[in-house]
Amino acid sequence: MADPATYRPASGEIPTSPGVYRFRDEHGRVIYVGKAKNLRSRLGNYFQDVANLHERTQRMVTTAASVEWTVVGTEVEALALEYSWIKEFDPRFNVKYRDDKSYPYLAVTMGELVPRAQVMRGAKRPGTRYFGPYGHAWAIRETLDLLLRVFPVRTCSAGVYKRAQQTGRPCLLGYIDKCSAPCVGRISTDDHRALAADFCDFMAGDTARFERRLTQRMQEAAASMEYEQAARLRDDIQALRRATEKNAVVLGDATDADVFALVGDDLEAAIQVFHVRGGRIRGQRGWVVEKVEDVTDAELVEHLLQQVYGQVDDDVAAASGGDAGSARAAARDAVPREVLVPVLPPDLDQVTTWLSGLRGARVDVRVPQRGDKRELAETVRKNAEHALALHRTRRAGDLTTRSQALREIQEALSLDSAPLRIECYDVSHTQGTYQSASMVVFEDGLPRKSEYRSFSVRGPEGEGARDDTSAMHEVITRRFRRYLQDRLASGEVEVDDRVDADEAPAPEARTPRSGEVPADAPPERPRFAYPPNLVVVDGGPPQVAAAARALEELGITDVALCGLAKRLEEVWVPGDEYPVILQRSSEGLYLLQRVRDEAHRFAISQHRKRRSKGMTASVLDDVPGLGPARKKTLLTHFGSLKRLRAASVEEIASVRGMGDKTARAVLDALNSDGSSNAAPSPGMLGT
Repeated sequence: MADPATYRPASGEIPTSPGVYRFRDEHGRVIYVGKAKNLRSRLGNYFQDVANLHERTQRMVTTAASVEWTVVGTEVEALALEYSWIKEFDPRFNVKYRDDKSYPYLAVTMGELVPRAQVMRGAKRPGTRYFGPYGHAWAIRETLDLLLRVFPVRTCSAGVYKRAQQTGRPCLLGYIDKCSAPCVGRISTDDHRALAADFCDFMAGDTARFERRLTQRMQEAAASMEYEQAARLRDDIQALRRATEKNAVVLGDATDADVFALVGDDLEAAIQVFHVRGGRIRGQRGWVVEKVEDVTDAELVEHLLQQVYGQVDDDVAAASGGDAGSARAAARDAVPREVLVPVLPPDLDQVTTWLSGLRGARVDVRVPQRGDKRELAETVRKNAEHALALHRTRRAGDLTTRSQALREIQEALSLDSAPLRIECYDVSHTQGTYQSASMVVFEDGLPRKSEYRSFSVRGPEGEGARDDTSAMHEVITRRFRRYLQDRLASGEVEVDDRVDADEAPAPEARTPRSGEVPADAPPERPRFAYPPNLVVVDGGPPQVAAAARALEELGITDVALCGLAKRLEEVWVPGDEYPVILQRSSEGLYLLQRVRDEAHRFAISQHRKRRSKGMTASVLDDVPGLGPARKKTLLTHFGSLKRLRAASVEEIASVRGMGDKTARAVLDALNSDGSSNAAPSPGMLGT
């Protein structure tokens, strides 16, 4: 625990300008990001008597080891920079907004040559227009099924689309007129893109224009006595109306607004938002917030608006595809005319200016006081109350269980503190070939997948390790040698014989521990550089001894080590003759098993990727006249060895650059090694 006075900058060194500041821990990891109108005034609040600070602020300043800041021109710039840094560094003491569930979206992949409409979850992808979120995926499919009558855009996967191109026959949707079948040239790619753009406009709320267009065409068909066409257009209009009616009218003046509500206490809060477009609820979304810093409801609202709208710049640029009109439409979809909040953010003018800049038009941020909007805000608040109650019911046991598991591991291994960061290592291979190893990371008892790493085991002569213990020694050595190199680069340790001095940067290139960040500061240290509290290896005494030897050779003495053997689930500690036995019902043992199993899964997945690539190369390498370029073209065309093996000589010869002779040679090579595409049996995978 650090004393804030040890890294407190002199008051005169801190500027009085607006800016963004970062607190770092002893390993250089960013643990808190904040913004200020006046940096000197704001930072001075952190360096008063620790006893006067809020409990969470006390934990932050005593965990930190340095502070640095960046001056910006305006408070709006500070707002944007704060969001980008929080997104980049994921600081542990900043407010965490987590979706209370994975919401599905209706997505249109406008970034593809032939856009596709589909259901998507998870992180948003560049070049894709999103509509929603919806409460259920079936609601999206029902809406999409109705709209395909009027907007027959592609909905098939890449594999189905490619197969239709190769065979010249569309899929079922193409035969029943629910797809315009660009795969077989029934519509050009440009016309299909225009159709997808119309579909996006309709989903964005521009419904009346398309209904008027279809009504006019229906009347013209009826006047021309084309009654079958008029009847079809009548059914299309009804389909559009049914799709529109699925969203309840809540505001009669065709309002575009996002309505937020917040309910919580000192520890956590639940937030809900209804996305209203054209007076109808187009989507709903929720978050659960763990208050890891001392914030008011007004500050929570400001942080929330940063998160919800902060990615609009990136999303608009990706969705535009060089089309300025599409970019503006995407911005209008994301940022509505009105943002209704339960309490105004402290920097209202800056937030309003920022949102207006994203939308390209005036955005009004306010608290609804009366009428329909006030009633809708109350409905959103009730949803937030139910979400918080449900979260507490689920979370109570989860928090208790994880805390108990970490405490049991601490007691069993006689650690000074609970192992908040655990790294586990496993090795996978097929009879000694394609050796791969995995590193998985658990923080606070939960997987942190962004910090997983995989290793290709090299061995002393670049041909792989002799056995699992040699592989484990190599992997642990490489991981912690990298850690020492990064510590050396940051100036935390002196040059010694464990780290190659040639890899250390010049002293003037090092980031200052406190004070303003220079313009030519080096890039941030990778997350790979932070040490764990506990290293777990998959295996018994031999693997543990190999890992311990690697740590000892590097001089690492502040990282605990243990191994988990599969046979009896025994926990082995270096140097002990007998294992540590945890009860079968122990939460600590269950957590170690989860960590070990995750490392095992990740190691096998990485090994199979290497094995697949290696076998693909080895089978086709010996084909006469088939060089790297033509081999790549061949695999790209068919997609896999399985499809290539099933192809005929004529199909292979039709690929650009191939001929009959080479095509026969390819098939001969594949048929002579028919087992190369088979999946390894469980017994072949050594771990």
